[in-house]
Amino acid sequence: MMIEIGKVCTLFVAREVDFGVFLEDDRGESVLLHNNEMTEEVFVDDEVDVFVYLDKEGRLTATMKLPKVQKGRYGWVDVVAEHGEHGVFVNIGLLKDVLVSNDDLPAWHSVWPEAGDRLFVSLKEDQMGRLLAKVATENIVASIARKAPKSMYNQKFVGTVYRCQKVGTYLISDEGYKAFVHYSERQEEPRLGQKVEGRVIDVKDDGTLNVSFLPRKEVKMDDDAEQIYSYLLQRGGQMPYTDKSTPEDIQDRFQLSKASFKRALGRLMKEGKIEQKDGWTRVKENVNN
Repeated sequence: MMIEIGKVCTLFVAREVDFGVFLEDDRGESVLLHNNEMTEEVFVDDEVDVFVYLDKEGRLTATMKLPKVQKGRYGWVDVVAEHGEHGVFVNIGLLKDVLVSNDDLPAWHSVWPEAGDRLFVSLKEDQMGRLLAKVATENIVASIARKAPKSMYNQKFVGTVYRCQKVGTYLISDEGYKAFVHYSERQEEPRLGQKVEGRVIDVKDDGTLNVSFLPRKEVKMDDDAEQIYSYLLQRGGQMPYTDKSTPEDIQDRFQLSKASFKRALGRLMKEGKIEQKDGWTRVKENVNN
């Protein structure tokens, strides 16, 4: 087998030196396996499975500590650090961390992965032969996905973000279930590689899921009503916002849709806490605050 950077190769021990052994392929090309990179003792003429890469000095080197991923083989790896505007580093199981280039990350830096997040990656080489990690495409993720059962409807979903788009967030669970969160079903956009939790709101015929990060409408209405009522109290019991206010004004002040705002006002009025008159919403005087 030939020596190839970024892959596990089966090579034979050609000769020993004080600091390790030199391995050769069937064409006579050699690579050093340092003593520090051995997981067991080896002898001349032994066949050894090693991973080949360039070390920090750019020298070809081999290790018996086989990484989680290689060229053409994908796996989950941990993000360990950010590298400025150039990308993020991931730990693939070697002494040397590997860069995920900004070319393989979302256009919006705000959703780049952070230390502790996980990415599904493979390896590739740059023009100088250095290894880079590349994030799996939609087709690759689809190849490992499983069809979700109908019983998932309305159940909790825990998954990892594998793709960030303006239209929404793409997730895959540890079980292999794929899910999509439309931008209208989230209050903020999670990071690539972030582990998140939501609720299944649809199980599609192809076995993929639609998930929401928003609380159930009843719970959200309670939270929205509390927010509006607190705002009223802070303003001395009145505000120039009613169910006739524009969606833009409501969004700017409360970060709520007009529909959510009207539902919350309706609840407060039903409970006898507020009233609307002359373009104002007021706390009722007979309410014990």
